[in-house]
Order: sequence, then structure tokens, then C-alpha cells
Amino acid sequence: MSAPVPLSIQEAAARLGVSPHTLRYYDREGLLDVPRASGGERRYSERELTLLRFLLHLRGTGMGMAGLRAYMALVREGEHTAPERRALLVAHEHEVEARLIELQADLGAIRAKIARYDAHLGCDGAPARPVLDGPVLATQRTAPQEVNA
Repeated sequence: MSAPVPLSIQEAAARLGVSPHTLRYYDREGLLDVPRASGGERRYSERELTLLRFLLHLRGTGMGMAGLRAYMALVREGEHTAPERRALLVAHEHEVEARLIELQADLGAIRAKIARYDAHLGCDGAPARPVLDGPVLATQRTAPQEVNA
């Protein structure tokens, strides 16, 4: 069985669900050393796609470019950096967990507000009675004393 043919930037972007611009940006930032074809076009192997998938997960969880660069610098240094890479990922994991807790609290506040509105809405979606948001009626045009939107 032969090795898969490397993908063009458009094919790699489509496979990863990102734009070619994103892949060019990651390349410019030095995150990957993407091999080039004789004409200079980037050619993505399964190795680059695997690394990019993980970098996209890290980015999606809020890791900044400096963190991604630090991680990839350790990857390039070799297997002996596995403890440092693990430590970097554990620290990021703690940051993500803290943000998840904050998001859960924020989501709880949103759900409580929705429940408050649901309790005041009639079955046709129109308010059965004025919705009170603290000291000011929601239908009044004056600014409330506190944020009760």
C-alpha cells in the first residue's frame, strides 16, 4: 500500500474545516514546517494534518499564539521535551476548566433570566402582564439604575 498523496492547502483546509488563510497564518507564525512542492506550494501530509488538528483544538480552547509557538518549539526539540509539553498542557487544562466553571455560571444566569421571562409570557408569546426587571418596567424607556436587561 502506498503512502497517501500530500494535500494542497485548499484540500488540507477543507479537511480541517478552516480557511487556507488560517493555514498560511499558522505557517507564517512558525507553527509548522510544511513541506513545499517544486513550485513552492505547501503540501500537507497526515503528520501536518494531525498536528494542525491538535493546534486547532488548543486554539479553540483559548490558547494564544505564544502558547502554540511554545508547544510546537518543544515538539520540534524532540521526545525528551515530553514532560515540558505535558506541563504546558496541564496548565492550559486548568485554565480551560476555570473558564468552563465561569461559563456554567454565566449560562445559569441566562437560563434563570429566560425562566423569568417564560413565567411572565402568555401562551401566544405576548406578555401576560408587564415584565418587571428590578425597579424599572422593561417597557419603560428610561435607563434602569442597575443592569437588568
